[in-house]
Amino acid sequence: MSQASIQVGTSPQVQYLLRIGDSCLILAQRLGEWCGHAPILEEDLALANMALDLLGQARALLTHAAHLDGQGHDEDQLAFLREERQYLNPVLMELPRGDFAFTQVRNFAVATWLLLLWRRLQSSTDPELAAIAAKAVKESAYHQQHAADWLVRLGDGTEESASRTSAALALCWPLFNELFDADAVDAAAVASGLGPSWAELRPEWTAHLNEVLTDAGLAHPKPSAYVSAGRRGVHSEHMGHLLAELQYLQRAYPGGKW
Repeated sequence: MSQASIQVGTSPQVQYLLRIGDSCLILAQRLGEWCGHAPILEEDLALANMALDLLGQARALLTHAAHLDGQGHDEDQLAFLREERQYLNPVLMELPRGDFAFTQVRNFAVATWLLLLWRRLQSSTDPELAAIAAKAVKESAYHQQHAADWLVRLGDGTEESASRTSAALALCWPLFNELFDADAVDAAAVASGLGPSWAELRPEWTAHLNEVLTDAGLAHPKPSAYVSAGRRGVHSEHMGHLLAELQYLQRAYPGGKW
C-alpha cells in the first residue's frame, strides 16, 4: 500500500524556504544521476559530492520549513510525500541530466544564483536560515568555480565541445528568467527581513555569466520573455518521472526503517 501525500502550509515564509530547498533537492537528484556515468573518474566524484552538498542544503531548509509550518512533518516527509504541484523549484532544476555540457551550463547558472542568494541570506532576520546560509555559501562558491572552469574548457575547446555548450546555453536561456521572477512571496520575505527578492540577484548574476561566456568564447542566445512557473507548482513533463524515482521506496514501504 502506498503512503498518502501530505499537505504543506502556504504561508509566504514557508513558501520562500521551500522554493530554495526544493531547488537544491531536485538538482541534487539530477546530479546524482551522473554517478558512474561522468566522462572521467574525477568528475564522477566531483558531481556526486556536489549532489551531496545540495542534498545537505535541502535537508536543512526543509527541516526548517517543516518546523515553521508547524504540522509535525520532517524533512523526509517533505521530500518524499508531497505531490508534484507542491514542489516549488524552478523548472530549470528538473530538466533531464542531458550531456556533460548541459550539466555544466546548468550548474554554473544555479551555483551562481545560489551563491548570491546565500550571501544575502547570511543577514536574514531568521537566525536558523542565516546559519544555513553561512555554511552553504562556501559550498556554492566551489560549485560555481568548478562549473566556470569547465565552461571555459568546453567553449574554448574543440568544435564539438563548443557546439554542445552553445546548444545547452540556448536550451537553458529562457528558463533562467524564472530565477529572477519576483512575486508576493518575495515581497513578504523582503518586508520581514527573511531574505531578498530573487529579482535583485539578476544584475550581479548576469555580470558573472557574461565574464565566463567571454572567457569561453560563447555567444549570448537571443533574449526570451518566457517565464516558467515551477516555483508556483507548474512543472514540466519531466518532473513526474523524477519524483516517481525519488519517492518510490518511501511510498512503497511507508515508514520503512533501514
